[in-house]
Amino acid sequence: MNSGQQELLGLTQQLLNSITDGDWVTYCKLCDSSLTAFEPEARGHLVEGMDFHQFYFQATDRPRRQTTISSPHVRLCGGDAAVICYTRLIQREDEAGQWTTQPFEETRIWERQNGEWQHVHFHRSANV
Repeated sequence: MNSGQQELLGLTQQLLNSITDGDWVTYCKLCDSSLTAFEPEARGHLVEGMDFHQFYFQATDRPRRQTTISSPHVRLCGGDAAVICYTRLIQREDEAGQWTTQPFEETRIWERQNGEWQHVHFHRSANV
């Protein structure tokens, strides 16, 4: 993986860590305000903007969990766009104290804006 691909992989891990940690400030720094998404929580609807996501960051009772990026593939599309796809493994403790791992397939689109990478779109599918 070249340095540009490594940078995007690092930014994606930082983004996922902000989600895991409930760090809304970092999430907003990394995401374009017009972020679009398809994700299981939206039940097949395209989500636009940050309001839908902010609701989940406001949850106060966060379970212990960890996120791992597995089998990443990073594609730079010219100098100002990139696609990263991977399987996201979320390890968490359930109500009974048992540890579980849930996989999700994710594709994230990044766009360079004013010299900084911004996350502009993602698609997340539950791997059932």
